[in-house]
Amino acid sequence: MAALELEGRISRKEPKQNGQSARGAWVKQDFILEYQDGNFPAEVCFTSFGTDKVAELDRFQVGDEVKVSFNLRAREYNGRWYNDVRVWRISPAGQSAQAPVAAASPAPMPEQAPAPTIMDMPVQDDESNDLPF
Repeated sequence: MAALELEGRISRKEPKQNGQSARGAWVKQDFILEYQDGNFPAEVCFTSFGTDKVAELDRFQVGDEVKVSFNLRAREYNGRWYNDVRVWRISPAGQSAQAPVAAASPAPMPEQAPAPTIMDMPVQDDESNDLPF
């Protein structure tokens, strides 16, 4: 699956939320990113979940241009589905969102050659080929 990324301007940061679950304490913070969707501006609400992701969001202010790398998740509760746009990296706009150096990442895939076309087929001059095509 390709990484999902969106560049835009942070238009609003919501207050941090803290809580306690069966797995322990948690913290999250939502923020609104305004981006250009064709000729019109659009907005999406992202969630930074966990101490490290909220701290990463703290580096940026309302009005900053950023690139957000994210995952889409959905969960069902009482017969209704809820979508979650979960951030895994925020960087200044124009920078690549590569994995941190400390994290092991797979080697990049080599560039693939284009698929062959009919023009790439060898020319056969002899009539010994009895195939009907």
